[in-house]
Amino acid sequence: TDQVAFWIDSSGEPHAAHVESNFKVTLPDGTTLPLKLNEERGAREVALYTPRLGSSTRTAGGRELLLAKEGDSPWLPLAVNTTYRLRVTEVREAGDTPLRKDGLVLSFGPKLPAAAGLAAGAVITISTGTTPELGAPRTAIGGGNILIRGGVVQQFSMPASGAYKFRSVVERHPRSAVGYNATEIFLVEVDGRQPGLSIGMTLHELGLYMKGLGCEEAMNFDGGGSSTLWFDGRVVNSPCNGGERDIGNGLVVVRKPAAQAAQ
Repeated sequence: TDQVAFWIDSSGEPHAAHVESNFKVTLPDGTTLPLKLNEERGAREVALYTPRLGSSTRTAGGRELLLAKEGDSPWLPLAVNTTYRLRVTEVREAGDTPLRKDGLVLSFGPKLPAAAGLAAGAVITISTGTTPELGAPRTAIGGGNILIRGGVVQQFSMPASGAYKFRSVVERHPRSAVGYNATEIFLVEVDGRQPGLSIGMTLHELGLYMKGLGCEEAMNFDGGGSSTLWFDGRVVNSPCNGGERDIGNGLVVVRKPAAQAAQ
């Protein structure tokens, strides 16, 4: 829950803050369970899979429900802070259910008995709330640490555990970040782990750099081999692993035709 997201709200204003997912599913008997979305599902967890994930749920075992829209419920693509009423159209017991372009799959882990009584025709409710309330954002993406808050560059220290997750914030590595002020948004990539080119930055150094650009707020993305800057059809930085890493998302800026931009 201690994760950060960057989003642009319905009026076009950027934000970066700690955001907690309150996604949940409510079963016909009133049972409510926390819900994961398009990610690995444990034996005692429930996850919702959309066509955005790929060709199948990639799950091992469990009970999986194929879902369709019920009545006038909102439908795909999913949006935050929305409630969906969905009807079970089919039940599968083997896992790794194919994902259809016009359907959803709700997957229950094999050690989660809550799905035992569900059958085709049952109606469930899924809600996609967040804390804080994000409204209807134009776009949103998860990140790592806040680098600048209210114009103040944040300090970072390493806990006693010394695990890489914590140690890396005070070491120099490749970095990616987004920052903004009242008039501009900055996308920044720092190469690293390449002696003779760049060894990278600590998170505090990255915050200082973003501050020097004029950022009043800034957020760190995943770094290391994920740090990639793409422009005009090609990678324009030097990824530390020699090429692009397979990652699930990215922040993309596009120029819309004038007619579209005016809408």
